[in-house]
Amino acid sequence: MTRTIRLTMAQALTRFLSCQMTMVDGKKVPIFAGVWAIFGHGNVAGIGEALYQVREELPTYRAHNEQAMAHAAIAFAKASFRRRMMAVTSSVGPGATNMVTAAALAHVNRLPLLLLPGDVFANRIPDPVLQQVESFGDGTASANDCFRPVSRYFDRITRPEQIIPALARAMAVLTDPAECGPVTLALCQDVQAEAYDYPESFFDERVWAQRRPRPDRDELAAAIEALRSAKKPLVIAGGGVIYSQASRELAAFVEAAGIPVCETQGGKSSLPDRHPLNMAAVGVTGTSAANRLAQEADVIVAVGTRLQDFTTGSWALFQNAGKTFIGLNVQPFDATKHRALPLVADAREGLTELASGLEGYHAPASWTENARTGKAEWQRAVAKVTGPTNASLPSDAQVIGGVQRAMGSEATVLHAAGGLPGEMHKLWQAGAPGSYHAEYGFSCMGYEIAGGLGAKMAKPDEEVVVMIGDGSYLMLNSEIATSVMLGHRINIVLLDNRGYGCINRLQMGTGGANFNNLLKDTKHEVLPDIDFVAHARSLGAIAEKVASIADLESALSRARQNDRTTVIVIDTDPLVSTEEGGYWWDVAVPEVSLRGEVNAKRKAYEEARKRQTVGN
Repeated sequence: MTRTIRLTMAQALTRFLSCQMTMVDGKKVPIFAGVWAIFGHGNVAGIGEALYQVREELPTYRAHNEQAMAHAAIAFAKASFRRRMMAVTSSVGPGATNMVTAAALAHVNRLPLLLLPGDVFANRIPDPVLQQVESFGDGTASANDCFRPVSRYFDRITRPEQIIPALARAMAVLTDPAECGPVTLALCQDVQAEAYDYPESFFDERVWAQRRPRPDRDELAAAIEALRSAKKPLVIAGGGVIYSQASRELAAFVEAAGIPVCETQGGKSSLPDRHPLNMAAVGVTGTSAANRLAQEADVIVAVGTRLQDFTTGSWALFQNAGKTFIGLNVQPFDATKHRALPLVADAREGLTELASGLEGYHAPASWTENARTGKAEWQRAVAKVTGPTNASLPSDAQVIGGVQRAMGSEATVLHAAGGLPGEMHKLWQAGAPGSYHAEYGFSCMGYEIAGGLGAKMAKPDEEVVVMIGDGSYLMLNSEIATSVMLGHRINIVLLDNRGYGCINRLQMGTGGANFNNLLKDTKHEVLPDIDFVAHARSLGAIAEKVASIADLESALSRARQNDRTTVIVIDTDPLVSTEEGGYWWDVAVPEVSLRGEVNAKRKAYEEARKRQTVGN
């Protein structure tokens, strides 16, 4: 006879989560490092009580904003190479919908996140409850249906026993390298409190291991044949290299064959910047070394990348008419993009078998030497634009140089939106896999500070540096207080260019007038002069404003010794970006305009579009 234990649905859920384990560096650890929670009437009585019961095995962390706590959970998973993750719970209504943006971010970036929003009453007797969103034509709808298009798996729990198959499916998705992404289990608030006789076996400890599918024999043979004929081969390293922890295999593969490597935002740090075959960033925010090779390459091995438009220059970058793409990816959807030869496999396994099959092959020496020459030229350009300066308003590049000198290449640097991703991708010299933490799949303003907290929780013994603009800071800064409260010290460098400088430059670059981006160009009666130092201090951080790059470097040295989060503010020039490197990006310019500048940019835009390839 099956032995059972009577629990509420919420108690069963939290007990189940606390029994799921994984292996990290040979040590068994809980796969869920904790639950972020902001309680409200839709979850405090049910899942709130259940979390209290397992608070020692499954810690609960209180945040200040629902979107931010989900960002912290996502960053934790990213910094953990998807080996561990966190759950987040909110009340029904605005608490839940606040997390939809974070769900979309996790979906785009293929990162595990368990969302547990409260929901309406399954019995519908009290309807409409406080914060309930009613549909005039669908009695089953709630605000949580917003999660459906941004979840890999969605379920609404309307009976307590439904949590058994729902959690089984949730864990399968969260731990699958191909399907990985956010899971939403909407928890009807009456059902959270309802009891059921659950099988004791449901709470047996389970250790989840990473699945590493090997390549199909025929796909592997086709990829090897294509590579053996390559005269100008190139590897694009994407985030899948990082998540597979395949940096060693990538290095062995390219070193044996003399193939240069370039990196996406997600794949940057796959190889150390100092590696002679690492051409660094590719695409719109790429280096001259990488983009020059990409234009000529005849066989491109795209490893663990979804080939986003910033990587491909909106599909105008790869100009070799006879080019062949090989899509080495654990997800067939990505492996087959743009008529690529698919090689559906784990990155580590795929690179290992490619290397074995290519034994004896080496790219022409002239191609490899061309890559090395281009890298040396690019390194000289980087040194020039990131060097010390006495400018009263330094560029982002000069700030990056100061942070690099002060913190070194081993620190984890984190950023997300605005002008910094373009500059960081080109200029930051990453040292170790995962030390470059970019959220550029969704490019979500406001990710940075919460993300820095999540990264620090995953890497408590490492220095974490958050690079953020004033626009993103003003959008979401509340988790500074959470970092102080939890004792997780992060270093925040706030670049104040007084507005949305990146989009202002894009506006100018497409012929538009300066309008509604920089604060001075917005509708205002009083131009704000925000005291970011006072604000950060009010949240419990140590904060100071510096007047020069030299002062910034000194402040960062002091920050290493501080006992809590430090915010360092520096004014920067909103109009300057690095001219070296980069590539065209398809941003549609109006066909007609009253502005002559727009009409001129449209003509240039039409010429640039002629370089685009469709379906290849």
